Amino acid sequence: QRMQAEDLIAAVFPDQIACFENLVGDREIPDHPLVQQTIHDCLHEAMDIEGLERLLRGLEAGEVDVTARELAVPSMLALEVLAARPYAFLDDAPLEERRTQAVMARRWLDAETAADLGRLDPDAIRRVREEAWPQPESADEMCDALSWLGFITEQEAQAQAGWPTMLRELADARRAASMQALWLSVDRLGQLRAVFPDASIDPPLGAPPTVADMQSGAQQTWTRESALIELVRGRLEGLGPTTASALAASLAVAPREIDAALLALEAEGFAMRGSFTGETGEVEWCDRRLLARINRYTVKRLRQEIEPVSSADFMRFLLAWQHAFPGERMDGPDALAAVVSQLEGFEAAAGAWETEILPARLASYEPAWLDDLCLSGRVLWTRLEAPRPNPERERSVSPVRSTPVTLLTRKNLTVWAALVRAAGPEDLHLSARARAVAEFLREHGACFFDDIVHGLDLPRTFVEEALAELVAVGLVNSDGFSGLRALLLPSDKRKPFSGGGRRRAAMPGVEDAGRWALIRRKAPMPSADGTPLPRETVEQIARALLKRYGVVFWRVLAREAQWLPPWRELLLALRRLETRGEIRGGRFVAGFSGEQFALPEAVGVLRSARRDDSTGAVAVLCGADPLNLAGIVTPGTKVPGLYSNRVLLRDGVPVAALIGGEAHYFEQMTPEAAWDARNLLLRGSPARTPVE
Repeated sequence: QRMQAEDLIAAVFPDQIACFENLVGDREIPDHPLVQQTIHDCLHEAMDIEGLERLLRGLEAGEVDVTARELAVPSMLALEVLAARPYAFLDDAPLEERRTQAVMARRWLDAETAADLGRLDPDAIRRVREEAWPQPESADEMCDALSWLGFITEQEAQAQAGWPTMLRELADARRAASMQALWLSVDRLGQLRAVFPDASIDPPLGAPPTVADMQSGAQQTWTRESALIELVRGRLEGLGPTTASALAASLAVAPREIDAALLALEAEGFAMRGSFTGETGEVEWCDRRLLARINRYTVKRLRQEIEPVSSADFMRFLLAWQHAFPGERMDGPDALAAVVSQLEGFEAAAGAWETEILPARLASYEPAWLDDLCLSGRVLWTRLEAPRPNPERERSVSPVRSTPVTLLTRKNLTVWAALVRAAGPEDLHLSARARAVAEFLREHGACFFDDIVHGLDLPRTFVEEALAELVAVGLVNSDGFSGLRALLLPSDKRKPFSGGGRRRAAMPGVEDAGRWALIRRKAPMPSADGTPLPRETVEQIARALLKRYGVVFWRVLAREAQWLPPWRELLLALRRLETRGEIRGGRFVAGFSGEQFALPEAVGVLRSARRDDSTGAVAVLCGADPLNLAGIVTPGTKVPGLYSNRVLLRDGVPVAALIGGEAHYFEQMTPEAAWDARNLLLRGSPARTPVE
């Protein structure tokens, strides 16, 4: 369809698809019905071109004022740009990779969705109301309740068993009285008289002096406004979320006076307003302390919403979350970009990325996909942390298949690189050739392989060995992944520099990797004395881990690099994200101590993994895979995280492993099943049928 549409455009509007540099003068719009109708629909249906012209004329004439404001969410005009359709962008990046899609615009959601985001749990509100409302069991407790509530209406007194009797007992003792169908204590008499100066009191009372009055020697005088503020304060302490109209009705005063009292309490920080219950269309008010308690109960209810799953269910969830099941693999270059984004920051053996980890998540992985991502500048590969210097060795080793390598999105390089110990050529035991290449790249910037060879006047094999040495210590990388791919091959299998020989013509070479450059790093943020990382950095790392695992707790990070922020700092960041409502906290996986946190979208997938019956689904994982959590999340033997090891999982339970070239079985198997399991481990490809 796209090809046919392009042919149609070429026939009716050739300038539309022509390169603008090849056009002379303005682009001519042909007088064709299809072109004219398309332009009319765009300008007058999809857009309001007349309104735009009127606005521009008003701006030019000074009839329209322009004022800049900083907002917490995008404005209506900016939101149209952020939420534009994919064809509104000139770049061909996939939709999920555009940063504009990460902007949360809650302000412009539909009314029902926006209300649900801020609504508190009704059961929590009901519970706090029951806790805040007094439950006196004696006349003395009834007097205390009247004192801090301000007053009690006659309807409220009749609705509670035993209250009329206790109130009459207080009235006989001249400790309480009735005024305007309201019960009040003697302590509140001055305030009620200020509100109702002409009302009768039964029985007649005299307001006792307060401690402040006795110290000052003067009787306190209440104004109507100050009295209403104190009475509303007491009512909010016992009612929980309520409205100004309800408070005005109980006190029989004008709503505008209650509004003024509530605004004064809001200015003090005592009361907060919002839409807490969603029962009425009015603004609701609540004591700040009670609102905090309701919020805690709401969070607690959300934590208890899901029952913990078993470790086997959690492993099935992880396999589905990272698309590592045979039937759930993704496909295509865009899918590779999503996989790299999910695995960003994970250290794995260099030889495992393209042979085990990426093919386990992509149905038909092609090395050219990763090369295209790297050459486009969206993804880079590197070793983040330099190896510890060994005084017994004269020089660092060249990269081998077990060298820890990380795939990163380029925009996040500074965040991840700042977590590790920075090291320069002078800090490492490098050979003279490696130092010469590093110095050349520092002076000239990114260079192609041939430029380095000619600039240093060294044999090509010497430059190749020097680049391998610099890659091994994490100082250099190339534009394309083919550079690392070539260095991982034995020297006798690499592409010959002479270019002769057809047999090796398709093999990767270091000269095909694009430019080679020193990796620019910032100084590490944490210091040796344990200075904490900036909050923004830790939160970004926490979000990356949540994206990788869906559910994060201490044990699930066992395969992560040692240079990650300590768990105590990640825990604080996760708690902040939970408080903001971005993630969920609770007990999601049974059998593990400590707090656990999950993405909201991961909770539904986790529930599905618990409800799904065991189907015998089998997956084979490399030992260096982040999902190799055998003996960590699942009980049993721990499989070392080496790229040469493999583990076989059936329904999320490890049943066999290939460790050091030998097959190990974790459960009783028939000889036929053991043979099939061993073959699966040796092939390293998941089976389509379950192992009996």
